[in-house]
Amino acid sequence: MKKNVLVIHGPNINMVGERETGIYGKESFESINKQIVSWANELGLNCSIFQSNHEGDIVDKLHQSRHEFDGVILNAGAFTHYSYAIRDAIAAIKKPTVEVHLSNIHNREEFRHNSVIAPVCAGQIAGFGKYSYMLALCGIKPLI
Repeated sequence: MKKNVLVIHGPNINMVGERETGIYGKESFESINKQIVSWANELGLNCSIFQSNHEGDIVDKLHQSRHEFDGVILNAGAFTHYSYAIRDAIAAIKKPTVEVHLSNIHNREEFRHNSVIAPVCAGQIAGFGKYSYMLALCGIKPLI
């Protein structure tokens, strides 16, 4: 039986391909999502995608995920650096969660270097563009 993985994109990720293309690339959000789902299928995983620019929606989706999904891949965007609500939701659901970033948050502005969600995640993958998601799928598979 295939395991179910939820990919959550946080604020502004829906603008990938349009915003700060020097950092995030020119490929569209829709194209990246199709590739994520395709790669998950190749790995034998079912993959659903969710995006929200609202912290509470992400918390609600994390809560719901505990009943529907075996693991979560989360690009929390700017919420990574200050959302204790998302951090606590990850801890509460007790599902393997991998933190993902398109850019290398550690070689950008100082405020991006700190992740409040990392301590409750199974791991963090940053800096490989869309391939950060593919690597996260490889990483989460043995955990679920």
